[in-house]
Amino acid sequence: MDASFAKKPEWIRVKLPSGPKFLELKNLVQGLKLNTVCQEALCPNIEECWGGGTATFMLMGDTCTRGCRFCHVKTGNPKGVLDSDEPQKVAEAVSQMNLTYVVLTSVDRDDLPDGGASHFSKTVKAIKKRNSKIIVECLVPDFNGDPRSLDIMLESGAEVLAQNIETVKRLTRKIRDHKSGYQKTLNVLEYFKKNKPSVFTKSSLMLGFGEADEEILETMDDLRSIGVDILTLGQYLQPSKKHVKVESYVHPTRFEYLAQVGRQKGFAFVAAGPLVRSSYRAGEYFIENFIRQKGQTA
Repeated sequence: MDASFAKKPEWIRVKLPSGPKFLELKNLVQGLKLNTVCQEALCPNIEECWGGGTATFMLMGDTCTRGCRFCHVKTGNPKGVLDSDEPQKVAEAVSQMNLTYVVLTSVDRDDLPDGGASHFSKTVKAIKKRNSKIIVECLVPDFNGDPRSLDIMLESGAEVLAQNIETVKRLTRKIRDHKSGYQKTLNVLEYFKKNKPSVFTKSSLMLGFGEADEEILETMDDLRSIGVDILTLGQYLQPSKKHVKVESYVHPTRFEYLAQVGRQKGFAFVAAGPLVRSSYRAGEYFIENFIRQKGQTA
């Protein structure tokens, strides 16, 4: 039996999604023909988030132009196909769900001239047109570092801009698609903060690939050196036997220690735990309150 598919530690076992609120949101999303990262990436927190009335919308389809070895989203060439009605559909779903904090993410769309930045922007604006007080977080691709696409995101009205670094520098080529990169992610996040200091920047790191503690701390330092505000740390879970194997399961107490270290290094907020993901309800709750206290909503 594949060791990575052996019995998992009890601290990362999750129950199957169920309940009336989950089913209600599932039907809503399906009715509007929307994709959510909750479903496509097999997120272990789908019960918690959907049961609590939150979801992360995945824009621009379910086919990614990149093939990272940790990700369950399918890879292919969408050939420029884009649902022009999607921004309004997402805005409608957000309205029906009565959300106050919305997370938008997407597959990589290297087939589009701007990587999909304009589509992101249209979706943010459609949401805020209905309710300007809604806080929007955009977990974006790297857009190949194109300043024109990054500027579109800065002008979109999103309060939080995120790009995931995913793993430590040494393991990046093993884990991420060759078009992605450790330094490329840092450059994107630095561009956001440098050109709009008021925007909150965020990144995420998965553990369990065989990274050393000093490499995790080095990554934290690299993110803080460019002003990243928010960090999430979670356990990598192998979605299928075709994906890269889990090298280790990190104990919850270790995550607690890393969260403490991250706060000491200056992150405004660190969410760390076996089931923490880049879009994480506890983190979103903190960010929303933090932004509203500062009076920085649109």
